[in-house]
This record gives sequence, C-alpha cells and structure tokens, in this order.
Amino acid sequence: MKKTRQNSLPDIIRRIFLSWLSAAALSYWRLPRNLKSLEGLDGIREMSFLQFVLTAALVFCGLFLLSRRLDTKKAERYGIPAAFGLLSLPALHANFSVPFLCAALLVFVLLGIYAVYGIKQADTCKSTQLPPYHYIGEMAKNRQPQYTAAAVFVGVFALLFFGFVSIWTIFRVLTYSSPSFDFGIFSQMFYQMQKTGLPYTTLERDGRLSHFKVHVSPIYYLMLPVYCIFPFPATLQILQAAILASAAVPAWKLCRKHGCSPFSSALLCLMLLLYPAYSGGASYDLHENAFLTPLLLWLFYAIDCRTKKGTALSAFLTLLVKEDAAVYVAVIGLWLLLRSALKKEKKQRQEVLMGSLLFLCAAAWFLLVTGYLSSFGDGVMTNRYQNFMYDGSASLATVVKASILSPMKVLYECMDSAKLLFLVLTMLPLCGMPLATRKYERLLLLIPYILVNLMSDYKYQHDIFFQYTFGSAACLFYLTTANYADFPSKIRRIFPKCTLLFLAVIISTACLGMTVVPKALRYPERYQEQREHLQNIGAALAMVPQDASVTATSFYCVPLANRDVLYDLRYSSRKHLLATEYIVLGIKDKNSYLPYDTEKNDGSGFGNLVKLLETNGYQPIIEIEGTLVIYRKAILPYGTSRITLS
Repeated sequence: MKKTRQNSLPDIIRRIFLSWLSAAALSYWRLPRNLKSLEGLDGIREMSFLQFVLTAALVFCGLFLLSRRLDTKKAERYGIPAAFGLLSLPALHANFSVPFLCAALLVFVLLGIYAVYGIKQADTCKSTQLPPYHYIGEMAKNRQPQYTAAAVFVGVFALLFFGFVSIWTIFRVLTYSSPSFDFGIFSQMFYQMQKTGLPYTTLERDGRLSHFKVHVSPIYYLMLPVYCIFPFPATLQILQAAILASAAVPAWKLCRKHGCSPFSSALLCLMLLLYPAYSGGASYDLHENAFLTPLLLWLFYAIDCRTKKGTALSAFLTLLVKEDAAVYVAVIGLWLLLRSALKKEKKQRQEVLMGSLLFLCAAAWFLLVTGYLSSFGDGVMTNRYQNFMYDGSASLATVVKASILSPMKVLYECMDSAKLLFLVLTMLPLCGMPLATRKYERLLLLIPYILVNLMSDYKYQHDIFFQYTFGSAACLFYLTTANYADFPSKIRRIFPKCTLLFLAVIISTACLGMTVVPKALRYPERYQEQREHLQNIGAALAMVPQDASVTATSFYCVPLANRDVLYDLRYSSRKHLLATEYIVLGIKDKNSYLPYDTEKNDGSGFGNLVKLLETNGYQPIIEIEGTLVIYRKAILPYGTSRITLS
C-alpha cells in the first residue's frame, strides 16, 4: 500500500477516540466477572486511571506510527464501532436490560454510519458569509411577506405561551401552593434586594445569608427594576414567564439564519414553545435557570453570525446565571473550536480564537466561583453525582475520571429505569433530530443533556417539571434547527412540505397536553373552588405585622416573605423558632412537623409543637379551623380569646 501521512486534526481526533475505546474495552474485559456489574462502583475502583491512560497512549502511538507507513484511515474508522462492540458485549451480558441494549445499538449505529461514510465537512450555517443581523435567508429574498406573516404567528404564539405560564404560576401563589423551597427564599431575597441591594435571606439556611453563597446568580439583578415597581411574589412568576417566552426571538432568528422557509421556521419555534420540558420547567416556581434558554440561543445566533460583541455579551450574561452555567459555555466553546478546526477554509483564526476564549473563560469562571463557594459559601453541590464518586471524594474531577474509565457506566446510568420517561418526553417531541447529523462535532452539544439531566442520580434533574431542562433545551433546539436545515434533498423528498416538523409539533402538543396542561389547570380550578376560603387565609396572614419576625410552615412562607426575619418551621432551629414573635402553622402541612414527631412519621409532631409553644409563652391569636393557626409570643392579656375565621 502506498505510503501516506495522516496527521490532520480529524485523523488525530479519530485515533484519540479509538485509543480511548480500546483502552476502555481492554480494562473492562480484564475485570473479574463479579466486578463487571455497572450498578455500583466496585468495577471502576478496581481500574487504575494511570494504567488506563498509559494503555490509551500506547495504542495511539501504535496507530500513529502505523499511519506513517500505511493508509489506515478506513481501518481506524471501522475500528471505532468494533472497539465499542467489544466493550458493549460483556457490559450487556453482565447488565442486560432492553433500554441499555437499545442505547448501545443506537451508539453502534451512529459509529457504524461514521465508519461507512466518514464525517461531513464542518461548516457554519448557510448564511454565514452574508452580513450578520440583516440576513433573511437565501430562500427568503423574494418571500418577505411570507416571513412577516410567519413571524407574526410566532409572536402571537409566544404571547399565548407567556399568558399560559403566567396564569398557572400566579395561581400557584394565590392558592398557597408555592413552598419556601424554592420560591419563598427568592421572594424574600428580592425583598432584601429592593431594600438593601443585597441578596440576603434567612429562609435558605436558617439564618441571615447571601443567596450568592449558595448559588452565584447575579443575573437576578436584571429582574430587580420591575420588582421594585411591583414588589409582589407574583411579579417574579410573570417575569420568569416573559423570560421563557423571549426565547422565541433568538429561536426565530436562528431558523432564518439557517435558511429555513417561513413555514419551517414557524414550526421549529412552535416546537420549542410546545416542548413539554420547557413550560414544565416553570412548574416549580422561580429559578435563574430560566435565563439559560434565551441566552444560549442568542449565543448560538451570535456565533453563527460571527459577531464578537454579540458572542461576548451572550456568553458573559450566561455565566452570570449560575456557577454551573459555565458548563454550557465551555461545551459551546469546545464545539466552536472543533468546528472551526475541522473546516477546510484557510481563514478560521477568528473562530478558533473565539472558541478557545469561550472555553478558557468559562473554565476560569467555573473554577473561580466554585472556589469561592467552597471557601466562603455553602460548597458546591457535587453530591448529585454520587453514582460516579468511586474514590469517596466530592470532586467533579472524579466524575470525569469515572466517565473516561467506564463509558458504559455513563450509558448505563443514562438508561436507568427512572429516566426512561424523561428520555421519551425530551427526545420524542423532537423526533430524534438532534442526533440526525454526520457533522459529528455537533454531538458535543449533547454533553449538557447527558451530564446535567441523565448522568446524575438526583431525581429532579431528569424530571420535566423542574428547572434543570432549560439549558439542555437550548442545545437540543439548536441541534434540531441546524440538522433539519442540513437535511439532504433525499430526506426532504421523503418528508415533503415540513411533514417531519409538523409531526414533531403534533407529538409535542400531545405530550404537553398529557403532562403539563393537567398540572397547570389544577391551580386556577382550585382557586375558583376555594376562593372564599383562600381569601380568609389571606386576611389572616395580613394580620401579621410586616416588621415582625416569623416562623411559618413551608406554604405560608411566600405570602410572608416581605420581612427581614423569616424561618421555615421544618428547617428552623429550636433557638430561632422560639425567638420569633409570630408562628404561622398550616395544620395540614404534615411534612413541616416531622422534626417534632416522637417517633419517625408517627404523626405526633403537630401536637408536640403546640405543647412546646404553649410552654414557652405563645398564645393562638388567629385560627381557621382545620387549615391555619397563628401563634404570638405572650403579649396578650390573660384570658384574651383568639380570633376564629370560618
């Protein structure tokens, strides 16, 4: 065979990937049979990371030397699925389940397609060479009226989305369904920000503490001006709904940037707004993560437009969302760096530099804020990855090492039975389009989805009704848009006139209707059914002076949040409990009384707490039978009767 030299970046990446899989397969095969189980961490503990790295390095050097004498490109491509097959066979034999088998087959198919066809040349979106922020698509030059009509349609639907999310989250507040964790803490934090400019709470850790010592989220200050005008908890719900709805703007611009037709662009935007994990993420009240979707979409748009200022501003604002937002920026920087390096164009220095800066700045920021939290704050919440902490440490570096040592462990954890419904509700509405590409560098954008939502054993991170879906939703939407725009003509003939997108919209609507809508309708219905009763609760809570210190059960912390001292009964120390002037008890909130049970879950907590309060001089002053009782420290004259509301 003719002597060739294969030292381009794709060749190096291919050999690194093959070396990694080969070392993983060899290390896994060498484990004793009883340690091949992926359920625990015993198998990974048995592996030596240093030995693994040396093995991978030896394989890489062998491939490199061989390539100097032979054309090994095709053999290396076929070697990747072969190595994965050798790795997956013993893993499936020791840990067989249908979902695990399906996941392994999917990965094998993707690697097989790469082996047969190779990687498609990386490029930017179709309109990159045209002036940024003014491009309306090659296909749209003579179709401005159609684009205007489609844009109006998307705008109207975004307003409907805003109304939908606003209404049901406001009614969560009005029906006292929003708990102190995680809405009461933010309600009190914004009150303090309005009053002092600083994000202090007493709820979050049972004492006066800056929220930024738990999570570094300066992005909240963008909401403060509106809150100062309307200082109510419901204002925060409305603002979050507006933030989520605003993602339709960069989503629309991305569709245009990639040359999608008016109808396709409208359907893609509808897919985002109907995505059950998007509106569903607002069901647990306010979180800074809501900023991630619009900001990341703006970042993708700025990158595709090659605008330095837009990219820098979007990345900067994203980093202000939360300490772990750096993961998204770093992954996008790595993707941009790889995409630029794989291009055959000569002038890619700007994008290579931009990708490098995004990655390095995100990594530096992450180390800075996590170091701050570890040294001066409440620490980094790495305990959510205990299923990868094989060395007993609490370091995220251990998660990375475990993923390198055992890629099948990652795949196995992603296919856990508790995550299957989440996988269906997040991938089915997109018809699998995030995976439909031969530009394999784009698959890097799946890292947030895998890392944040699927790898962790923290149950809320793979639940569409919590805030952990917002960042990955942006990456999945970008992949869907970019991949759909790149579909070859053969696929377009199979799915004419946006049939695939129309099908995705139908599936999204069905999933939304079966999951989010019933949950959302519950709160307005409850308000209508119990309106008078809820008004009595509000009247009772209004009798607690705003300057008084209060301890309350979880669901009454939100309406009482506009004060300096407020504690959640369940997490309050005995000292703080008995130091407050008023104690507000929701009689039906059994979880709040668990610390006062004589024996675990015996239901005696409420009675024991009442005895404790009366012993320490508290008297009931307001009561709603079966619902609410408010105690005040002994100030009332002896014999004064309580107020009872029906």
